[in-house]
Amino acid sequence: MDIALLGATGRVGQQLIELLLENNHKVTALVRNVHRLPISHTNLKVIEGDAREEHVLDCLFQGQNAVISTLSTDGANVISESMPVIVKVMTRHSIKRIITVGTAGILQSRTEPSLYRFQSNESKRKLTRAAEDHLKGFLTLKESNLLWTIVCPTYLPDGNITAHYRVEKNVLPLDGKKISTGDTAHFIYEELLNPQFPHCRVGISE
Repeated sequence: MDIALLGATGRVGQQLIELLLENNHKVTALVRNVHRLPISHTNLKVIEGDAREEHVLDCLFQGQNAVISTLSTDGANVISESMPVIVKVMTRHSIKRIITVGTAGILQSRTEPSLYRFQSNESKRKLTRAAEDHLKGFLTLKESNLLWTIVCPTYLPDGNITAHYRVEKNVLPLDGKKISTGDTAHFIYEELLNPQFPHCRVGISE
């Protein structure tokens, strides 16, 4: 499979690249600085640019079967500003499948189902800017014609793949506290190969 990957230099992104390459997929990765991606492989192509720029995404999405985004907000509204462009260019290239990484804050609250977690008493975060940016990205995907899935981890420490974790549609698994970067990458890969959560947010935790 030919995969376009945004956010390739991030903690989840780098583990996902290694997983894709180990399984003989071809990856075209978008980075803002090529020197921040310490991976080299015959099946890896790296493009330098900004995910908010249409001409960059036109180049990135050429000939791809699916798009994966592990972009973070980075304090600059990256998600909300890039997602409309991503949807537009994917549609132009007739790519339907996209998996993105969000935040558990945009899942529904268990105790207050009409609210997102970041709006409810379930959230311990005082700052909501990142969740608000991810929420705008989610709403953009929800209104699109793409086959989308948003993977929403809670606390995300570095860690290897164990393949032992819980997932749940649109809410965080009960008493979910954390999930490793490796297992988050593993779930994204499994969802890419065998879609189980189309048009859903997915809570993931140990």
